[in-house]
Amino acid sequence: MNEDLREFEETGLITPERMRAVDKNAISLGVEGLCLMESAGAALAGVALRYSPDVILILCGSGNNGGDGFVAARHLQREAEVHVVYPKDGVKTPDALSSLEKLRHCAVSLHPVSCPGDVRDLSGLYEGAGVIIDAILGTGGKGNLREPYLSMVETLSISCATLISADLPTSGITPDVVCGFHRTKVHGSEKIDIGIPLEAEIFTGPGDLTMIPKKDSSAHKGTGGRVLVIGGGPYQGAPYLAGMAALRAGADIVRVASPVVMQCPDIIVERLDGPCVSESHLEDLIGLIGDSDVVVCGCGLGEKSHDVVTKAAPYMKKAVFDADALRKPLPSAVETIYTPHTGELERILGYRASGTLYEKAKSLKDLGGGLVENSTILLKGETDIISDGSRVRFNRTGHPGMTTGGTGDVLAGICGALLCRLPAFESACIGTYINGCAGMAAGLERGDGMIATDLLEKIPSVILGDN
Repeated sequence: MNEDLREFEETGLITPERMRAVDKNAISLGVEGLCLMESAGAALAGVALRYSPDVILILCGSGNNGGDGFVAARHLQREAEVHVVYPKDGVKTPDALSSLEKLRHCAVSLHPVSCPGDVRDLSGLYEGAGVIIDAILGTGGKGNLREPYLSMVETLSISCATLISADLPTSGITPDVVCGFHRTKVHGSEKIDIGIPLEAEIFTGPGDLTMIPKKDSSAHKGTGGRVLVIGGGPYQGAPYLAGMAALRAGADIVRVASPVVMQCPDIIVERLDGPCVSESHLEDLIGLIGDSDVVVCGCGLGEKSHDVVTKAAPYMKKAVFDADALRKPLPSAVETIYTPHTGELERILGYRASGTLYEKAKSLKDLGGGLVENSTILLKGETDIISDGSRVRFNRTGHPGMTTGGTGDVLAGICGALLCRLPAFESACIGTYINGCAGMAAGLERGDGMIATDLLEKIPSVILGDN
């Protein structure tokens, strides 16, 4: 990988959700989760030793944050008296369990607890510890604390120890030091590198799929979003490919406003009279836009319909502009994704993206990413480049057979569905990853003979992580 791409590594706070995605991307690149846990635990031990404690108490949860604490205990066993408190009902993740099992061969005292009484029996350890490490929940924490974690936290009130939290403080704990692994999650944390590859963050990967919100049991029709596709006329199938892709990517209701009517029972067709979309349709389109969460516009539209696109755009809350919508004057919504290939980018900017991957990405970022406020450009190519003017990310999924017509329409539809539930930058990054993976899966079966509709059937399994 070009070392210049380090320029696009993000800095500052990272959300727990994004950090979990980066972790999974790192694992997909061959860095085992246990390896990351070893690095985090060793770093945690190093921070604890700064305070030269005689007794160290480590409070562990049942997940991977607890695993970091187990590893820290192993590294500290020769430097201090080490006690580890963890839930008696079991450690849940394989890596954390492996790290706990190793402690059974170490000079470490293990204290499984299940209720407040078990924790009260350990009050002497709380009072006698020089350092207490909080490795209870970390980035996996949410909701109110349950036992035995609640008692483990409340008993800290009797301690004068230095408190160190792993990654994120557990609710109710105010630590002296927070060790932010890879990147910090809260202000004031100490950033600690644990060996995550650069590509895990600046390239899309399977971890990015974890960012897609899941529908819960109370979901109703429309929860996944309402998408309106405006297109067709000169090119007939394009808006329907986009519409079906939006449905396959999780949108609940998809309307296609087009002069072309095709038999597609899953899509609501809003027929527009005439050979192409024109200003005579503007009032109807504005009404449909108002009833939609996201508009996907441009697929198969033709150049004669651009005036109506620019007049309708101000009424759009969120939009994906593709193909023939990518003309001057450039339409924009409140939040916008543009999906040009190199030729379309030159058409709207007068700029030809060329040179190395770094040079193209640097130019795209310098252009302001999305050209207008709250917008993102997804530049399609052998390696896709996504920028919102402050961030840059890359995608290298895909298949040579995707040069066939219609795969860009599928991409626009996927991005439209995701934009119902995610911000524009994240929707573009995840959308192009999904589209490329669907193409790769279709390519295994069809090779160069794949067609755009082959991608549609692959989209759900990609999102489920089956590919």
